[in-house]
Amino acid sequence: MTASTGQICPISGVWKVVGYPTTTAPIAKGNRMPPYCGKAVTWQLIMQA
Repeated sequence: MTASTGQICPISGVWKVVGYPTTTAPIAKGNRMPPYCGKAVTWQLIMQA
């Protein structure tokens, strides 16, 4: 499952930025997906909470 910066998080869990540089972040359902390094990115769910 993926979500882009600005979208509402569909599932609580640990999300990872697709591409490089990458990072992981815990994001709760209902929160907006954040930017990374000041840019809009695509996040991929790697572990559901």
